[in-house]
Amino acid sequence: MLRIIDSNEARQGLLKRTPPDELRLPPALLDGIQKLFGERLAPAEVVRRILRSVREEGDAALQRWSELLDGRAPESLRVPAGEIQAALDGLPAAERDALRQAAERIRLFHQRQPLTSWLTHDMGGALGQLIRPIQRVGLYVPGGSAPLPSSVLMSAIPAKVAGVTELVVASPPDRRTGRIAPIILAACAAAGVDEVYTLGGAQAIAALAFGTQSVPAVDKIFGPGNLFVTLAKQQVYGVVGIDGLAGPTETLVIADENARPAWVAADLLAQAEHDVLASAILLTPSRELAEAVQVEVARQVESLSRAEVIATSLAHRGGVVLTRDLEEAVELANQYAPEHLCLAVDNPWALAEKIHAAGGVFLGEHSFEVLGDYVAGPSHVMPTGGSARFASPLNVWDFVHIVSLVALNPQAAAQIAPTAAVLARAEGLDAHARAAEMRLEE
Repeated sequence: MLRIIDSNEARQGLLKRTPPDELRLPPALLDGIQKLFGERLAPAEVVRRILRSVREEGDAALQRWSELLDGRAPESLRVPAGEIQAALDGLPAAERDALRQAAERIRLFHQRQPLTSWLTHDMGGALGQLIRPIQRVGLYVPGGSAPLPSSVLMSAIPAKVAGVTELVVASPPDRRTGRIAPIILAACAAAGVDEVYTLGGAQAIAALAFGTQSVPAVDKIFGPGNLFVTLAKQQVYGVVGIDGLAGPTETLVIADENARPAWVAADLLAQAEHDVLASAILLTPSRELAEAVQVEVARQVESLSRAEVIATSLAHRGGVVLTRDLEEAVELANQYAPEHLCLAVDNPWALAEKIHAAGGVFLGEHSFEVLGDYVAGPSHVMPTGGSARFASPLNVWDFVHIVSLVALNPQAAAQIAPTAAVLARAEGLDAHARAAEMRLEE
């Protein structure tokens, strides 16, 4: 199930990034589009039509698309506040306590991120920056086969720490009940979400971006989703802000000969069970470890409920890469820029110093990624698809914006106005130059 390859083969295949526009679409997806629309439209065109209809028709379009794509339209788009709190109160005590403990650790971590406005009077008057929270934020929370309350906590709590005034969640209904999964609602209550709407897919993104009769528009949209959600976020960017374009989740493990094969295998399986496009990859210079992990994966998967998903994920996007040494493993990791990088080695801090491209680094076998997924503290929303080369995990800075302050005194203005005029005339902007020169004529 878990293939073993050398580093040269990995560079050409397993660790080679495929541009999003070159990904092959499953025939079943295109067949479904043809069934719904009567023609084989590209997914981007499907999203374009959904966005336009919601912008023009509002709630009526939301109800129609919910009926068509989710199997039923909700009686009311907004979930009553009492139902949200009741979902938390009705959880088994162990689950309720787990949500609250996770929420507290996530909150404590993000409260340590400094958000500081500042002023200086050293440049002729006052210059500075004001940090202001985004007023209204929308979080998209996927439903799917495995509702993820942890994603609510990992996004909503940093937003609350940043001071976001209105925090809105949109999540699709369960096809069997027509309602959002109670565990999602419970997480919304634990995180202090202000509004929840029963909406999924591209139509949810459209409602958050444009606003409808029932759903006031937001200023920025966060959260992962399927292909149609991702395309919708891409197309509404500019009308609203977005956090980024999430791809399939991924983990890279660097392990030495002393790593525990059972633990490494368990970490790879935990990643692979997310979905068939998830990537779970081990880099190691030890063939003995590679073969032991291969055996452990085959043994452990037999008892897992999502074995079919795991098998597909590992067959297409997983594997073990044999490297010359740990230095080559680090080199490959930096080139790949994984969402999660786990260092199952004797001296993880020594390797961590050499890492410059990863969403999150998990040092040592006791700092395993599953803890990061739920309760360690940092947000588990991390850059995917190699974007860790330039992007960061979700944090409080994503929920604020900076306002520059300029309050110069007359002396400073007179001193720098000639410079402004010279630069303006060099750009051919006479009105700019004249506005500066007028101040010198008084």
